[in-house]
Amino acid sequence: MTSPGRSSTLGHVAWVLRGNPLTALAMAGTVLLIILAILAPWIAPYDPIASDVPSALQPPSAAHWFGTDQLGRDILSRLLHGTRLDLTIAAAAVGLSFAVGAMIGSFCGFVGGRLDRWVGRFTDVLMAFPLFVLAMAMVAALGNRLENIIYATAIINLPFYIRFARTEVAVRRNAGWVEAAQASGNSRGRIVLFFLLPNILPIVAVQISLNLGWAILNAAGLSFIGLGVQAPTPEWGIMVAEGARFIASGKWWLVFFPGAALMFAVLCFNLLGDGLRDILDPRMRT
Repeated sequence: MTSPGRSSTLGHVAWVLRGNPLTALAMAGTVLLIILAILAPWIAPYDPIASDVPSALQPPSAAHWFGTDQLGRDILSRLLHGTRLDLTIAAAAVGLSFAVGAMIGSFCGFVGGRLDRWVGRFTDVLMAFPLFVLAMAMVAALGNRLENIIYATAIINLPFYIRFARTEVAVRRNAGWVEAAQASGNSRGRIVLFFLLPNILPIVAVQISLNLGWAILNAAGLSFIGLGVQAPTPEWGIMVAEGARFIASGKWWLVFFPGAALMFAVLCFNLLGDGLRDILDPRMRT
């Protein structure tokens, strides 16, 4: 039997989705991307890195729905495997930056003082640099391995979560329920982790959704300029970079399909952010 609380939550989610069809479409698109990423090894019709030179540069057909590239590789198969890789990079980078940034920002916002000022200056300095250029520099210095791409993407996202968490916690640290938690003998770490962090999740969830789209663009951009994932690994940025050489000769499918996948993923995550705010914000339940 469904509990009243769970029924109320599901009803609120359904109400938000009915009132905002774009959010429903974005959620459906996000779920579709995740399913495709999980099932890519089983639903891809061909080996994504197997060359078939006689079939090179064929337009979309019944045998190859999205056509083939300059080495005869099936673009649909590479696109599906690229979905898995790009979503993995984005989820790992954003998850890492959220976990570290929200903890640092929440603690600084709650404690204040000299540590808060130092962390504030650190985030100001970090955000003073063009973030994509900073990611390029870090990957170039550390090497373009997958873990370094994730770390670089996480670091350039870190200031957003530190600032958001710091600001939101600073507003709430003198609230009555926080003072009651302190009077009950809870430590600072416990108050931050179990009382303040859950309370600021609605606004942070919006930033997470937006950063997921930006992280995908960042990973694809690094691959496009040769600093990210390296060929022959199937990745959206690499596919766009390889196909760009053939645009003038009319081989539109080489760039169109990976570019459309990038646009679709970023659009879904951006639209999903507004819906998550409405779903998670308790003020929207009135």
